[in-house]
Amino acid sequence: MENITELKVAPLTESRFVKPLRLHYKQDDIPKVWDIIQCHASVAVVLFNITNQTLVFVRQFRPPVYFSALRRAQGQIEPGSEINLCAANPKKGITLELCAGIVDKNKSLAEIAQGEILEECGYEVPIGNIRQIQTFPSSVGVGGESATLFYAEATSDMRKGKGGGVVEEGELIEVVEMSLTETRAMMNQPEVTMPPMALYGLSWFFMNKMSLT
Repeated sequence: MENITELKVAPLTESRFVKPLRLHYKQDDIPKVWDIIQCHASVAVVLFNITNQTLVFVRQFRPPVYFSALRRAQGQIEPGSEINLCAANPKKGITLELCAGIVDKNKSLAEIAQGEILEECGYEVPIGNIRQIQTFPSSVGVGGESATLFYAEATSDMRKGKGGGVVEEGELIEVVEMSLTETRAMMNQPEVTMPPMALYGLSWFFMNKMSLT
């Protein structure tokens, strides 16, 4: 997972997943311009194994996170410029996340979340165990697409596979189960490689589920 070689930067000309656009508009009669990235809506799941009392995460390499680490170490990187991969350890691009996926199927959001749980984490969770928590913008600066957070409870006997994502789509995912104590300790670190949605989901979990026990 951490063996990263031959990294190159090129202009984005076409993509299945994102589309850069420039918005022109007036606000209080003042002309303005804003650059945005059009992308898919998404879902994410706080997955709790009630048998083991563990939270289930996915660990994977995220190129944008690593690229940002390289830029901090090396400075601005332009298309075609030489990249010093020794400037930042590829481990800086490894993230710990909730099970998640984009909304690109003609299914309900809960069904998409259910499919991602099975694909990424290997758990076959009944749809009745999957509860919608909240929907909000995934970002507000360049994105703005909706993200929907779910909570799901699973038992160990629901584990039907190893997870790991869809190999044919290039996914390389490691399933990580952490105790509640380990998770709290991680959340209290001064720096974590975890997206805001995951941190929010965990905060919701400890406030709304663990506070009731």
